[in-house]
Amino acid sequence: QVQLVESGGGLVQAGGSLRLSCAVSGRTLSTYTMGWFRQAPGKEREFVSAISWSDGTTDYADSVKGRFTISRDNAKNTIYLQMNSLKPEDTAIYYCAGDSMPLRMVVVTTPNSYQSWGQGTQVTVSS
Repeated sequence: QVQLVESGGGLVQAGGSLRLSCAVSGRTLSTYTMGWFRQAPGKEREFVSAISWSDGTTDYADSVKGRFTISRDNAKNTIYLQMNSLKPEDTAIYYCAGDSMPLRMVVVTTPNSYQSWGQGTQVTVSS
């Protein structure tokens, strides 16, 4: 059974930084693209970032480009999201998820393409 456990969320002032982690068990991370999504109250879940299984190709939502960095450590079966220059509009529950298809040749950004979601970690940015 695949399990994803996020950690690292918290309360931070605008301009601050947080590093989220997502530990994966029950799946070999090296063959799946992994993604981060977020959901703010009253809003739909939205794509934040993803990293491919193959060459580490990354993709980011326009709203976080230049501020967030996704990375993965296959040896530790963990992915990370370094978030800098945080803004109040980044406030949300952040989820990690694995691509539903192993060895996919493109990085997908739609939530429906992912499965095995974690429970989420709350990020709150105060102004």
